[in-house]
Amino acid sequence: MPLASHSARLAALTVAAVCSASSLVAAAPAHAGPAPADAVRIHDIQGATRLSPYAGEQVTDVAGIVTGLRGHGSARGFWMQDPRPDGDPATSEGVFVFTGSTPKAAVGDAVTVSGTVSEFVPGGTESGYQSLTEIVRPVVTVVSRGNEVPAAAVVSADTVPDAYAPAGDAAEGGSIDRLALRPDRYALDLYESLEGMAVRVDDVRVVGASDPYTELWVTVKPSENATPRGGTLYGSYEDANTGRLQIQSQGRPADFPGADVGDTLAGTTSGPLDYNQFGGYTVVAGEIGTLRDGGVRRESTRAQQERELAVATYNVENLDPSDDTFAAHAEAITRDLRSPDIVSLEEIQDDSGVADDGTVSAGATVARLVDAVVAAGGPRYDWRSVDPVDKADGGQPGGNIRQVFLFNSRRVAFTDRPGGDAVTATRVHKVRGKAALTLSPGRVAPADPAFKDSRKPLAGEFVFRGRTVVVIANHFSSKGGDQGLTARFQPPARSSETQRHLQARAVNTFVKQVLAVEKRAAVIALGDINDFEFSTTTGLLEDGGALWSAVRSLPRAERYSYVYQGNSQVLDQILVSPSVRRHGRPSYDSVHINAEFRDQISDHDPQVLRFRP
Repeated sequence: MPLASHSARLAALTVAAVCSASSLVAAAPAHAGPAPADAVRIHDIQGATRLSPYAGEQVTDVAGIVTGLRGHGSARGFWMQDPRPDGDPATSEGVFVFTGSTPKAAVGDAVTVSGTVSEFVPGGTESGYQSLTEIVRPVVTVVSRGNEVPAAAVVSADTVPDAYAPAGDAAEGGSIDRLALRPDRYALDLYESLEGMAVRVDDVRVVGASDPYTELWVTVKPSENATPRGGTLYGSYEDANTGRLQIQSQGRPADFPGADVGDTLAGTTSGPLDYNQFGGYTVVAGEIGTLRDGGVRRESTRAQQERELAVATYNVENLDPSDDTFAAHAEAITRDLRSPDIVSLEEIQDDSGVADDGTVSAGATVARLVDAVVAAGGPRYDWRSVDPVDKADGGQPGGNIRQVFLFNSRRVAFTDRPGGDAVTATRVHKVRGKAALTLSPGRVAPADPAFKDSRKPLAGEFVFRGRTVVVIANHFSSKGGDQGLTARFQPPARSSETQRHLQARAVNTFVKQVLAVEKRAAVIALGDINDFEFSTTTGLLEDGGALWSAVRSLPRAERYSYVYQGNSQVLDQILVSPSVRRHGRPSYDSVHINAEFRDQISDHDPQVLRFRP
């Protein structure tokens, strides 16, 4: 599940700017009684819920001190804050003024602003995001310059509650918009009560590496579900990790620190607290702490023993012949994964990459990777795959991503049974008392609606030391379309699960067919499952004891293969049949070489399972 492209994000910001005045949530009831225009202050505009009581109304001469500027991108404007707070912790004293062009005001200016109060929803009202209270179409008057900026509110482990969010109002479809803010009880309420205000965090640990968009994630609660390498584990839906905040920079991208998970921003990082669709609550920092190296380095797994079969899964993130990452991926496979016997690759693109020219073959892509592995000192892998139907499997448009098996023919043999193509299903039958595939390589249930516009599972038969192992390579549908953890609906809806649940049932059914023919068959289902080890998706894969997710053999704090918005989580899994689990002496490793690092060559960490068939 790669991050949005740079162009997509710029487009989103442009839409955000254009729609700022029109992307409104339903206005809250009008404030009680007419108030003199000159009496309206920022805390009145913000109110004690997520929706302004003045939404859609004109306000005049709202006073504040400018605390920060956004002078680049499309959503330009400034933040201002009332130096005379009302003492109510639920009402923010800050607000963003959307100017649409480079703001003329400067930090420290005392200004009055007249304009329209807007509840802007990043991504549009259908996105499920919370709204950001703004003043749009402003007339700004600078009253004086060089004023002292209001002191930043401290966000720390002592101030952030342990509960993440209130349950949404059932009468409002699960929305939390109109609920009274309780900043002493819920983290999301605390952050909302500080929306638009200057905040500061001190000596915070990085839990999400910096990216090309000059963003990174930190936690003010370093002990909250900490991983051994400095991250924050996402281990259940009920524990969203309250201490996470995104950091952006008000300044130039060149000034932004290149940070990895486990590093520290020492000292003070401060700026207005914003809300956006790329991570929710975000400190747009005018002051950024000093980066201190946390010492986290890329891992390498151990080599398999002579009698162990090593099977790996690795999402190589839209690899195509034009990429410059082949040597790095080859080093990762050879050095960090120690040349597994079988490697399931996900996101191998066709030979023309994203060019939508009808190409579906990936022979050039795979050949270049195979050659790079040899150059890195690894084995010359053989490979098998099935080309998809053009534009039928989702992924990056034009790329025709698919799964590919690499295998070291000096250690393991592939059983070829011809006839597999994009639309023909491989099946299970009995050959000399053992389970066998009718097509190898072949696709599992390619016509099943579960795999519409998504990758079809790739199945193959391997033989290691005389024992057949059936391997099923998967790349389930992504989480695109799910509501974010900071959504206005709590708990957030996970609509993408519907298709993954169907996919999990289809794979589980296929594995059960193998086991019905041969009870002690060695079956491995692996790949980018795009879901957590505690998810219903994984439960459906495991249904009836057909499979077991081997990542559970790791200590809880080490179960992750991906970092998203500062949460270290499982998306890539290797699941094994009962005979492998009980008799194969399985050894599992999540090899952390990508997800925690700013210079990652993929956004996924590979997984390796070693066992004795």
